[in-house]
Amino acid sequence: MTTPSPDYFTDAVQRTFLFLDTLLDRGNNYLEHLNQGTPPLLKFEHEVILDGATLPDPCNYALLRLVPPPDYAVNPAARPVVVVDPRAGHGPGIGGFKLDSEVGVAMRAGHTVYFVTFRPEPHDSQTLWTVMHAEARFLEKVIERHPQSQAKPVVIGNCQAGWAMMALNASRPELFGPLMIMGAPVSYWAGSSKLNPMRYAGATLGGSWLASLTGDLGANRFDGVNLVDNFERLNPANTLWNKYYNLWRHVDTEAERFLEFERWWGGFFRMTTAEIEGIVENLFVGNRLARGAVMAGEQAINLRHITAPVVVFASWGDNITPPPQALNWIIDTWGDERAIAAAGRTIVYVLHESVGHLGIFVGGEIARKEHDQLVTSLDVIESLPPGLYEMKLVAKAGIDHQRWEELEPGDYSVHYEHRTMADIAALNPEGRDEEALFSTLSQVSELNAQLYKTWLRPMLQLAVPRALADALGKQHTLRLQRQLMSDQLPWAPLIRSMAEQARTHRVQVADDHPLRELETKAAAGISAALNQFRDQRDASVVQWTRLVLGPQGLGALFKPATPDAEVAHDWALGELEKQRAAALQHITEGGFAEGVCRIVLAGMVSIGAFERRSLRLARLLAQLPSTTTGGKGQINWAKLLKQQARMTAVAPIEALNALEQLLPDQTSREHALAVSAAVMMIEPTLANPRSEIIEFLMGTLGADPDRVIGLARDLTASLDTPVASVKPAAPKRKA
Repeated sequence: MTTPSPDYFTDAVQRTFLFLDTLLDRGNNYLEHLNQGTPPLLKFEHEVILDGATLPDPCNYALLRLVPPPDYAVNPAARPVVVVDPRAGHGPGIGGFKLDSEVGVAMRAGHTVYFVTFRPEPHDSQTLWTVMHAEARFLEKVIERHPQSQAKPVVIGNCQAGWAMMALNASRPELFGPLMIMGAPVSYWAGSSKLNPMRYAGATLGGSWLASLTGDLGANRFDGVNLVDNFERLNPANTLWNKYYNLWRHVDTEAERFLEFERWWGGFFRMTTAEIEGIVENLFVGNRLARGAVMAGEQAINLRHITAPVVVFASWGDNITPPPQALNWIIDTWGDERAIAAAGRTIVYVLHESVGHLGIFVGGEIARKEHDQLVTSLDVIESLPPGLYEMKLVAKAGIDHQRWEELEPGDYSVHYEHRTMADIAALNPEGRDEEALFSTLSQVSELNAQLYKTWLRPMLQLAVPRALADALGKQHTLRLQRQLMSDQLPWAPLIRSMAEQARTHRVQVADDHPLRELETKAAAGISAALNQFRDQRDASVVQWTRLVLGPQGLGALFKPATPDAEVAHDWALGELEKQRAAALQHITEGGFAEGVCRIVLAGMVSIGAFERRSLRLARLLAQLPSTTTGGKGQINWAKLLKQQARMTAVAPIEALNALEQLLPDQTSREHALAVSAAVMMIEPTLANPRSEIIEFLMGTLGADPDRVIGLARDLTASLDTPVASVKPAAPKRKA
């Protein structure tokens, strides 16, 4: 057996001083950030376009225009992109403090990017609705600044900003282009005992009253450090051990990344008591947004009023906003996927296998893959027929060259698969029965909040002055651990000196060194023990919640309300009947163009997906004179496709049966089938098209298959040489 050399101990001591040196840098960065006024931690230069403090109803928000790097070319005609960061305890900047981020992706695609920021301190009278009105004014300003763009801004809402942007969109839909909500909790009762243990915490605290108490103890200030502390408690292994051990183990390479993240993670911002009460009572505990029960003044916020496409990004690695919490609002708002299509709405969701909550916004791989494909697919997402879809990405590497591949440059092929409410429900294997507990909790919370506001609040508001509240807030452990471990520490000069010596005479041992391997095993054991503690703690909280709020506990006194999914489903059935009756009155109206749309829609439904190439190919085909008949002038195919999709959603059989009247002669029928086959990229030379619907309709409409194939070949042959003017503006895929 090899005797371990003393090099390991030298390496360990050097790593320790370099580790402590990095913690001193973290403390200095924290103090420097405070002295600077805690500005947004953006990687990009920026200018203030509109300050919320100057509005008639002031707030601490502001609109920034981000200045792209010199090598990022901005396309003046491209629609603007507005990124809104979450106000969840930290300061702004998570969406743009790396080049590989949402902001960086949008800039590389040629968009002018705006960023909604906020300051550390709110205005005393600020509420959620004050902020919402300010953000509406920001979007108006963005639209005013881009008169050359016919399209409304793309809005990206990160985490808590996701539900905020959905509420604003439902209230002011005319301000929005596509809305992307990234890791955003919208269905607050959704989840499972393993996916989302955070939702049970409110049960142990009795609801929203504790948030009100914390705000009152802060003299009308709720300190975001409390939210950050809650996040850290979710994963004690990472908070107490893993992130520090990882820094110590890889201190030569990890220090810069650690400091970059901690600079943002340690920026604690505050909000008014009214704001946190609005969030907790209406959303976290009340879960009122999806059911349309949140009131903005006299106006109810109904998510069905959102007219632009909504894109939802969720991840299985996100324990703060797991997929059910990000997606179940679709079930609770719409009830039936056919109702989405019948109303002319488009909802697309993307599921990642493993990335964590923060990685959704700043992960380099996510930026280069999912964010990049979303931004470069905006034209397709807006052209999709109304309905519910899951966006799937397939790497091009290792697969054969596909026809029309130039219509989607880059490393991925994208398609949009039709989805149902059952598909979303299946994402939570535990089901939704446990949401009854949170319905009971909501009622208990309302009672506790009323008692608190009536009996305790008046005394606390008189007893706690702002100066005392501010002084107490500065003593929070998350602040002290940064402030004390800085150059203010008496031993800081010694640590700095020893760290410098370690860098000068650095000794490193290999990972297969016996003591290094022992260190790794010990660290893994500590992490496993902390994870076990977490799992036992979470299981105890879940068990307690079920016991106290279940049917044998408070659930017997505070009966759970009818599930929102059932209410939405009943609404959807009634709405579908109305839409069907209206559609049947116009089912035979139209001609060639309407017939093509119905055939394409039926074909894509039979395939189960729309391909990105198909929709871009359809745009090319629409430019050909031979695509239309009768000389009726320019046809808005995208608009017509959406209109026909609403009709076929409620009367699919009748819509196809009416093709004989829309296409009265054999020539128009064969031409319509040929155009449809071309759009669906059915290779004309194949004897057995992959879409059975085309083959079926050839028979029912009495079309000659050979002539249809010949016409389709003629149409696509004219496009074999790509038309440069209609190519998407994106870099070509590397060989």
